[in-house]
Amino acid sequence: MRLLLDLLLLGHLTMVTYGHPILEAPESVTGPWKGDVNIPCTYGPLQGYTQVLVKWLVQRDLDPVTIFLHDSSGDHIQQAKYRGRLQVSHKVPGDVSLQLNTLEMDDRSHYTCEVTWQTPNGNQVVKDKIIELRVQKVSVSKPTVTTGSGYGFTVPQGMRISLQCQAWGSPPISYVWYKEQTVNQEPIKVAGSSTLLFKHAVVADSGSYFCTAKGRVGSEQRSDIVKFVVKDSSKSLKTKTETPTTMQSPLKATSTVTSFWKWTTEVDGYSGDTSAEPGKGLPTFSIILIISLCCMMVSILAYVMLCRKTSQQEHVYEVAR
Repeated sequence: MRLLLDLLLLGHLTMVTYGHPILEAPESVTGPWKGDVNIPCTYGPLQGYTQVLVKWLVQRDLDPVTIFLHDSSGDHIQQAKYRGRLQVSHKVPGDVSLQLNTLEMDDRSHYTCEVTWQTPNGNQVVKDKIIELRVQKVSVSKPTVTTGSGYGFTVPQGMRISLQCQAWGSPPISYVWYKEQTVNQEPIKVAGSSTLLFKHAVVADSGSYFCTAKGRVGSEQRSDIVKFVVKDSSKSLKTKTETPTTMQSPLKATSTVTSFWKWTTEVDGYSGDTSAEPGKGLPTFSIILIISLCCMMVSILAYVMLCRKTSQQEHVYEVAR
């Protein structure tokens, strides 16, 4: 008897040590009417445990009804109502979540995720989780405007770019694009889809834009205004080309200022300051220099004449002797 109890305890400790895969799922999920919903159901794969069966069931009246089954032969959708609307993920090991598209109000119910594994000793273990699915008629949200361009809302001329209007709610959602006009003028409609495309953006496309979104439920919603700017690349190139010409003008002025013969001097009778202006005469230092040169010339001429006179007198004296 003691030996039997020891064996049972050992078996229990072995199960605790190795454990079983544990299913994880939320208690409830809410999806939008006419929209899509993902009902999560996952587990962590364990070594030695092999998944052999996945079932999804829905509560109808008092009895659960199988709507999806996956075994060694593949996927099987058991109810015609769900064909083309239901799929179960197989991309990630341990992920058996249910994707349900185009929700109807009568899809509201309790869904059961059930997984069967084969244990290392050849037995089978079954785990399940019940998730409540709620379906709501959701009013459309305020739309947001985005662009896939790295330039943001300022782009160079000729670029292909699109503005995207996005909102969330019960589909279908209709979108309209508008462009603001001048004061006291109504905005004009420029597109009737979620995408506003500029195949070759031009400067005339610049302006303020906004979009509206209208769903099955609730009132129309309007996005914030975005300022879209298209830059003229040719003008910026022309400005760069003209920059050296502008820089040359001070050089021309300098060459005019340094012209020697076009400067004159004006005397301020009150302050005694002198100012030079082009084309009116010579500066003061030039006048002084000329006067000094003239005096030197006169002195030299007088000296030459004196020397010649003295030489002549000496010659006459010698002849007389």
